[in-house]
Amino acid sequence: MIEFVVDNKKCTRCGECVKDCPVGIITLEESGPELIADKVKLCLKCQHCLAICPTAAISVLGRNPADSQPLAGHLPSAEEVETLIRGRRSVRRFAPEPVDSETIGRLLRTAAHAPTGRNNLGVQFTVVEDQATMKQLREETLAGIRQAAEAERLPKGLEFFAGIVKAWDRGTDIIFRDAPHLLIVSAPKAGPTPAADGYIALCTFELMASSLGLGTMWNGFATWALVDIAPQVGAKLGIPESHELVYTMLFGEPAVQYHRTVQRDQDANIHQLVW
Repeated sequence: MIEFVVDNKKCTRCGECVKDCPVGIITLEESGPELIADKVKLCLKCQHCLAICPTAAISVLGRNPADSQPLAGHLPSAEEVETLIRGRRSVRRFAPEPVDSETIGRLLRTAAHAPTGRNNLGVQFTVVEDQATMKQLREETLAGIRQAAEAERLPKGLEFFAGIVKAWDRGTDIIFRDAPHLLIVSAPKAGPTPAADGYIALCTFELMASSLGLGTMWNGFATWALVDIAPQVGAKLGIPESHELVYTMLFGEPAVQYHRTVQRDQDANIHQLVW
C-alpha cells in the first residue's frame, strides 16, 4: 500500500512532488496532488514526495513527515564533510571494549538510508555484536583456513593465507585485528546492482562511524576467508541463499589516534572529458 495522503490545509499546490517523482505517478489536480491510478504499481517507495514538500503536507507509505529530520540548519558544512572524508583512516588497532548497542543500532539504521539500484532496499546488514560470537567466528574461520592450508586447498592467489595461520599461532590476528565487531553486507543476487548496493552501504556506514569517533577497516581478508576458503563458516552467517555476500568491515573503538589528514591531492587521477 502506497498510502499517499495529502493534507490539503498545508498543501500550496506548488507541484514540486509532481516534478520530482522519478516515475511520474503523481498528477496535480484542482484538489491537489493525486496518484495516477494505473501507474501506482510503478512507485519506487523512494519517499521523494515526502521529502520535497516544503510544507510537510504529504505522507506516504504510512510515514508522518513530522517524524522526519528537517534539513535546514542541520547539515554539516562542506569543510566539515571534506575533513571527515580526508581524515578517514583504515584502523588496524582496536580497543577491546565493544561498542554499545544503541550506537550500533544508530549506525545501521543510518546506513540503511544508502541508495540502492532502483531503490530495491535489499541490502542485509549482518552484524556481530555479541563478543562470544565474535570469538567463535574468529576461531572457526582460522580453523577453516588451517584445514584448507594443510590439505593444500587454498585457492590460487590466496596461498599466503597459510602465513596468516602461522601468525595466528604466534598470537597475531591478521584477519580480524582483535576488533570487537564485524559487519557483513549482502544483497539479492537477482537485484539490479547487488555489489554496488553493498559497497555504497558500507561507505555510508563507514562515514557515519568516523563521525562518531569509531574506527573501521574494509576487510578483504575476512571476505575471502568466508567466501572462498572456508565457505562452511560463511554458511553459518545467516545470509539468505538468494543473497551475494558483498564485503565485510571491522569496526570498534580505535586504539590509535590520527592527528591530521594525509596529502593525496597530487595523486588524484582526474580525466577531464571534452568532446
